[in-house]
Amino acid sequence: MATRSYGQYCGVTTAVELIGERWALLIVRDLLVGPRRYTDLKQGLPKIPTNILSTRLKELQEGGVVRRVPLMNCGLVYELTPYGRELEEVVLALGRWGFAQMGEPSPDDVVTADSLTMALRTAFQADAATALPPADYELHVGDVVLRVQVSAAGLRITQLAPPAPAVGGLRPDGEPELVFAAGPGIRRIISRELTPADGIDQDVIAVVSGDADLLERFAATFYIAAGPAAAAA
Repeated sequence: MATRSYGQYCGVTTAVELIGERWALLIVRDLLVGPRRYTDLKQGLPKIPTNILSTRLKELQEGGVVRRVPLMNCGLVYELTPYGRELEEVVLALGRWGFAQMGEPSPDDVVTADSLTMALRTAFQADAATALPPADYELHVGDVVLRVQVSAAGLRITQLAPPAPAVGGLRPDGEPELVFAAGPGIRRIISRELTPADGIDQDVIAVVSGDADLLERFAATFYIAAGPAAAAA
């Protein structure tokens, strides 16, 4: 466990001692996408000091949240234990809660493949996906490219660029029905502050190829309420 102790006998206290140190939850967030090598984690968290990453991984291992295992063609990787994977709903709920306070990005804020993957998982509306026909998208945000496949069976996201070799898996067959590009302003589509048509008009999103009408289906399938804090801003 982490060396910091709050000196209270409480489940919340124990949780904070396990994952409350700086960067720990972001490591967990990225490992919820899939196993990662040390270098993958460092690349996905470009501002984390090397010594802090090593320390956090050691603490998470000691707490039974993370383990180090061999993975074919990747060497040793870090992955969440079954106990660690129980944090998924917690992390998704935190993502929804924090969405209301995101505001506009700072100039040096980055979007990574893992952070965008988890953002889409956070916003995914399974009931809407069940009620709508399947859809197959390719989403470009900066240098990140995701293949996003939605059906009644659920959500499948494949990282095309930069690739995530430690996760494994094959590139999906066939071509996406819609390829579109966006910046951080995609947040305004997900919150339904903007319709897809407004997003195109305001250069928030751009259709690269395919059926532009599918943007309406994307907006129906991925949604997080902006919340009172954002509405009051």
